[in-house]
Amino acid sequence: MNVHYKNPGFEYSIDSILRFQTDGSTPYWSDSLFYFYPRLERNIIRGLDEKEKRDYLINALSDAYIEAKKEIERKTVAYNEHYSKCRDQIDAALSDAFETDTSVLFNELTANITMNPICPRFLKEHRFDIFYKNSEKGAVGVSTHEMIHYVWFYVWNDHFHDNYEEYENPSLKWILSEMVV
Repeated sequence: MNVHYKNPGFEYSIDSILRFQTDGSTPYWSDSLFYFYPRLERNIIRGLDEKEKRDYLINALSDAYIEAKKEIERKTVAYNEHYSKCRDQIDAALSDAFETDTSVLFNELTANITMNPICPRFLKEHRFDIFYKNSEKGAVGVSTHEMIHYVWFYVWNDHFHDNYEEYENPSLKWILSEMVV
């Protein structure tokens, strides 16, 4: 399995954050944003419609992104280098755990380094987001967590032949995959 870490840019970070700032988001998903960005006002965001939330976040976080951009670029290199050192060990562990050769699976995973403290994964697109505040070891840890989801659902689907749409939050299959990880 291979992961390519990249900086998808500020607009992508905003879109990633917005996924967890919807009216239906529980505090478990939405509140970490306010811990990492105390300049954001929770009550203001909750009273805005989607476009207004986007505009608010762009205005409120643009300076933070300018400050973080060099760190994100540095971490893009550092995460890629550190993962390449761990790749064989991760492949061996996952291959053993799932009794399948994972070195030939998901060799085009993309990890988008974002300002979002929540790290969603997108099974169909073979990508996930990772928070730029992670250390290199932390990034590999989060990546391994996400890779386990990919392999778990690959093996699950091979056995049950069900629909990948059933593997997303809040389905029982998604909850089970979190327990497995």
